[in-house]
Amino acid sequence: MMPALLYVLFAPQVNLPNDLNYYRQLLNDIERSNIHAQALFLLKKKGRFNDTPAFFQQGINEKCQSILFQNILIKNQTDQILSAFEQNGLSVIPLKGTFFSDKLFGHFGARPTSDIDLLIKERDMERAAEIVQHIGYTQKEKQIAFHFHTSFSKELSGSAFPLTVELHWDILKRNTANLEIAEFWQEAYPINDSLYVKQLSDFHLFYMICLHGWRHNMDSLKYSIDIIQLILNVNIDYNRLIEDAKRHKTKKRIIRTLSIVYEQLPILQTVKEFSDQIPTMYNDRNSPIKKYVDFLDYSFLSFDSPKHSIIEFCHILSSKK
Repeated sequence: MMPALLYVLFAPQVNLPNDLNYYRQLLNDIERSNIHAQALFLLKKKGRFNDTPAFFQQGINEKCQSILFQNILIKNQTDQILSAFEQNGLSVIPLKGTFFSDKLFGHFGARPTSDIDLLIKERDMERAAEIVQHIGYTQKEKQIAFHFHTSFSKELSGSAFPLTVELHWDILKRNTANLEIAEFWQEAYPINDSLYVKQLSDFHLFYMICLHGWRHNMDSLKYSIDIIQLILNVNIDYNRLIEDAKRHKTKKRIIRTLSIVYEQLPILQTVKEFSDQIPTMYNDRNSPIKKYVDFLDYSFLSFDSPKHSIIEFCHILSSKK
């Protein structure tokens, strides 16, 4: 059997096939999840990129050029916005984006970025909005009750699409969890010599990335790669993670997400044991019925309390009106 993409990227003991059709399918898988930059970085790091066919290398390299250009634009805007927060004495934490790419892969261009996500304190929302608006961003949407972010956008020269800045005051809908975002702020620490621009602790970064992947139902391999990279490079206390998730009513979400990743790449158990792993249907969705059952599991059974499940069901109904 031909090795799946994650094995090619993370299991150096797996031999690369010689079948050209295999690489065409691999390129399709990479295209589907838009993970050209991650694939290039990981294959080069393991010295395997030059062992792939020329058409495969060309397809990856061409896409990575546009990703790098886009990330340069976004990094420039991110730096400008964070500098403005620092000058105005307003605490801010960049979530994901070029900062995350640099931390995860060692280069800001090694992971595609489409927008800028910033965590702010809810009491600072009005001042934060003024800062991004002063830089030229306009509000795209009004704040939604029980939601956790609002968006601003700006046209950029050289970009086909407006750049979006999302100001987050939380990372989950508050009425579907008991997450204490203050705990994330308490362990955050300054970036370089900044006083107000901070980054999440490794623990809370991993927690956030797991919840982010869950929120998108792990519908792209990019979420799995983010989590795997953190597992391989950061020391995470799983006991603490599960205990915190239990308090925050996010335990099912965390366990579901990590179980999916460990099913996709079982060798992770030899690197970092995850004793709370459960069977999921996510990686066995080979029929419409199984896909539907998995969607129900994600949408309504990923919550730690019946109340939160009912609230999420009401959210889904209201969004379809």
